[in-house]
Amino acid sequence: MDKRGIGVFDSGLGGLTVLKEIKKILPNEDLVYFGDTARVPYGPRSKETIMKYTFQAINFLLTKDVKAIVIACNTATARSLVEAQEKYDIPIIGVIEAGARTAAASTKNGKVGIIGTEGTIKSKAYNAEIKKIDKRIKVYGKACSLFVPIVEEGWANTEVARLTAKEYLKELEEKDVDSIVLGCTHYPLLKRTIGEEVGMEVKLVNPARETAIDLKNILIEKNLLNTKEELGECNYFVSDINEKFPSIAREFLKSKIEVEKVEIQRY
Repeated sequence: MDKRGIGVFDSGLGGLTVLKEIKKILPNEDLVYFGDTARVPYGPRSKETIMKYTFQAINFLLTKDVKAIVIACNTATARSLVEAQEKYDIPIIGVIEAGARTAAASTKNGKVGIIGTEGTIKSKAYNAEIKKIDKRIKVYGKACSLFVPIVEEGWANTEVARLTAKEYLKELEEKDVDSIVLGCTHYPLLKRTIGEEVGMEVKLVNPARETAIDLKNILIEKNLLNTKEELGECNYFVSDINEKFPSIAREFLKSKIEVEKVEIQRY
């Protein structure tokens, strides 16, 4: 049994969608969450900058003696996962492989849409992973840059979100996709709005659950599971505290949380 915690990192509060699934799949594990709220969004930034931010987040999480790390950010996964896995001697996983696998399995007509930040879409990371599984699947990407600030503002289920979704998603609707990957961890918070726009016949793929399952399998394989009987604890850290983060986080997780600020530049 390994009692050390698991680190979860995202550019903001979106990674809480992954943390929520990890809590369901691995309820006995202690979790340490870091949201880089001072520098969100990551989407428009260069690969070098995102790698720098990712390494700083990992360095911070390592000070909490974590045994594994989940990069719960699609942009950071696309731009820095391979380099992070090479740099650190600890299991590190991202969210893209799990999302690609789920999308490939869910499509019936072989047309999959990917929505994400500019960085994730430009990387074509989802395209590459889906093509590894089935070369016949057609993949269409659409950058939805305004979705992250809409979620961070707490506007996920507002008319602003609905009109923005309508504008972004009409291109994918014209391609007749039957599955859309929510290729940013913020986007599940917009699932209702997106679903109302594209209709029930289009499956919305949330990579979070599959990522949590992948994490569990890795912990089992490496004999790192925490087998204690009591529920694990969660600690939350951010690079900038604002009133919105704890309130939105509480609404999503259905529990009160305490948030601590970290001077992430030190790491």
